[in-house]
Amino acid sequence: MNADDAGKAVFRLEIVVPESTIDGNGHVNNVHYVQWMQNAAEAHSAALGWPAARYRAIGRHWIIRSHNIEYHHSTFAGELIWVQTWVANFKRIKSLRKFRFFRPRDSTVLALASTLFILCDDASGRPVSIPEEVLGDYPIVAPEDEPGL
Repeated sequence: MNADDAGKAVFRLEIVVPESTIDGNGHVNNVHYVQWMQNAAEAHSAALGWPAARYRAIGRHWIIRSHNIEYHHSTFAGELIWVQTWVANFKRIKSLRKFRFFRPRDSTVLALASTLFILCDDASGRPVSIPEEVLGDYPIVAPEDEPGL
């Protein structure tokens, strides 16, 4: 996997689809999209200065409230795909992150997805307000600025 566009509002993780992700139907099994979403979100956060270690240093961690994925086209072994991700909003204790799976070879949107994250305190496990220092480091992408469909 190769990440580029580090530090920008819309982050791109490039993946060459491995054979190990292919299921009995001959295309990428849906469970791998969730893993790629997590990989892209973690890489984007790290590029913005917030790797997991920095969250641990302030006694915080993100948990997932929900995922939503809408599949449009199949993905196959050996294909280069992009997982684009961006933060759509912050609300007191939560953040919505969006994803776009894209095959650049033929400009095909493979899937659109989102994850709702909740920030929690390490000690209590309870939701907490997102600190200003976090809010200031993550650019918000407005709907009109999202990658084209």
